[in-house]
Amino acid sequence: MSRLIQNRIGNTLLRLKPQPSILIKNLSTSPEPSLDDESSQSSHIWNVIIARAGGDSEDEVFHRLSNDPLCNRVTLSDTLLNKLLHRFRDDWRSALGVLKWAESRKAHKNHSPEAYDTAVDILGKAKKWDRMKDFVEKMKVDNTVTLNTVAKIMRRFAGAGEWEEAVNVFDRLNEFGLEKNTESMNLLLDTLCKEKRVERARSVLLELKAHIKPDAHTFNIFINGWCKTNRVEEALWTVQEMRGYGFRPCVISYTTIIKCYCLQCDFIKVYEMLSEMEANDSPPNSVTYTTIMSCLNSQKEFEESLRVAARMKRSGIEGDTLFNNCLIHTLARAGRVEEAERVFRDEMPSVNTSTYNSMIAMYCHHDEEEKAVELLREMESLKVCEPDVHTFHPLLRSCFKRGDVVEVGRLLKEMVTKHHLSLDESTYTFLIQRFCRADMCEWAYCLFEEMISQDIAPRHRTCLLLLDEVKKKSMHEAVERIEHVMRTVKLTAPVK
Repeated sequence: MSRLIQNRIGNTLLRLKPQPSILIKNLSTSPEPSLDDESSQSSHIWNVIIARAGGDSEDEVFHRLSNDPLCNRVTLSDTLLNKLLHRFRDDWRSALGVLKWAESRKAHKNHSPEAYDTAVDILGKAKKWDRMKDFVEKMKVDNTVTLNTVAKIMRRFAGAGEWEEAVNVFDRLNEFGLEKNTESMNLLLDTLCKEKRVERARSVLLELKAHIKPDAHTFNIFINGWCKTNRVEEALWTVQEMRGYGFRPCVISYTTIIKCYCLQCDFIKVYEMLSEMEANDSPPNSVTYTTIMSCLNSQKEFEESLRVAARMKRSGIEGDTLFNNCLIHTLARAGRVEEAERVFRDEMPSVNTSTYNSMIAMYCHHDEEEKAVELLREMESLKVCEPDVHTFHPLLRSCFKRGDVVEVGRLLKEMVTKHHLSLDESTYTFLIQRFCRADMCEWAYCLFEEMISQDIAPRHRTCLLLLDEVKKKSMHEAVERIEHVMRTVKLTAPVK
């Protein structure tokens, strides 16, 4: 089994006894690509770099890459470097090792700002605060700290509950050669509001507004913040305050409040707000209608959702890709397969991964897996957009439904080796649950171990399900391990 697959699926699979031999064969058989064409060469080089970029420390990663002749013959462009950093966005050691290797290359001394910002974000995501601060200080010396860098730092601090640290970064803007102005103030306010610290953001605004003037975006930030905390009355009060400063509420302001009403299932207020928008010469747009349709879909009110779509079309508004994706999903869930196909083939101004995902899910739901696979191959051949993990979920679900474990293995291998996709929390959870239901808890447990090794916290109910299954199989070591994880790891809260 290649190192790439070990990182993705888990090298514990190879040590599992008894081993599901058919699935092992599908996952572990990964022939070396032919180097007869440029695409194969690129794929081969990518796999080699990924394989060398694994290690227990950034220095180990650096030495692996530096000592590999093939890696050092690679033309290290900004695009490739950014792609590598994105690939290791959940592995800060490998990411820093790759960046250090890139810095050692004579032809690539100066990276793009995006690469440095990505590295800062990766460290913040891993809560390696000291390393992140050291890295930023190095950037400060090189004069490469941008407002985007600051935004990533503040958001990672705020996301971890380190509110004061986020505010301190704003206070230090002058040290980085950046200005405290409306734009930078809005970044701080937006960071706090997105983390539901709206009162703290309000106190910051009251302190700063004597020196920095708010703009319309400032008030939209607060409207969004109040709505995120389900305090729509404060959002409406902010609309009045906005008018007091001479700014007219725009479609963004109204749409944000409409979304809040939707989440409260108060659709009477939603339709009242639509009428108010039209009366105040701020007519709803495609995003407004898509927001309402999405919320109706979540309530399984598909026919009402289609009536909203019809209302939008009567108003003469052209649907964008996001709206049409939502419309396809609605038609599919309403059982109108032919209409969904017509929208997909004839009415879409452009398509993206979400478009294909909706169509693939629709075909799988209606047991037309051949058509779903055809669309996957179409994505690959047209190269307009790339599959993501959610592209494969309906296909995997269909395989489990008909008990085709061989096809599950083939699809997993394709995700990992062909499309270089990382398994996320939802995919791990889905696979663990399905393997348990298929009476293959040995595989479920291996994926659980791999999930933990990737620092992805399992859901509480996933642990309970797996624990029950391994107890039935008298897998005593697994029982102890799962119980230990449930005691010591901060699990994702159970879904109510």
